[in-house]
Amino acid sequence: MKESNHPAVKIKKIELLSDNWYHLRKVIFDYQKKDGTWETQEREAYDRGNGATILLYNKEQQTVILTRQFRMATYVNGNKDGMMIEACAGILEQENAEESIRRETEEETGYEISKIKKIMEMYMSPGSVTEILYFFVAEYTKDMKVNDGGGVAAEQEEIEVLEFDFQKVLAMVKSGEIKDAKTIILLQYAQLHNLLTE
Repeated sequence: MKESNHPAVKIKKIELLSDNWYHLRKVIFDYQKKDGTWETQEREAYDRGNGATILLYNKEQQTVILTRQFRMATYVNGNKDGMMIEACAGILEQENAEESIRRETEEETGYEISKIKKIMEMYMSPGSVTEILYFFVAEYTKDMKVNDGGGVAAEQEEIEVLEFDFQKVLAMVKSGEIKDAKTIILLQYAQLHNLLTE
């Protein structure tokens, strides 16, 4: 866990609560408020590393590539079947964000993409998760398909590759059928920047 040198924050103690999958830590720190007084606070921070996500789009066909997979966290919070429609994404594995998303794209969707564009990076859940997510877009064509995708079996991935009409996915966001934040951000970026109409 990285620590900054912010003068209003003094880390007192960091306790590892779990390292079963990633790292959950409790941070006890002193924080200086605007009135100058100091207050001791405790927060939990889940460190799963940083990640990258990408929207594959085809201008000629007016389509995008998304995926569908089971997400336990949504299942235990009211998603009846636990299935989520999402943009391709993954955790950075000792590589930079662009290298990571190229690998993830081929593993999950089966497409070997050529030109790729980084559009932004952001904290997705800054109240409790340390992850920065790097966002990319790239055009795809049928001849870029090099395998069936579906993820890595050794990582217990079972990913369905989906090709949708762009206007249909925008309607799916509006109806609530697509509820994944990173996917909605990418689709809205594509719409605002006319990626499929330029």
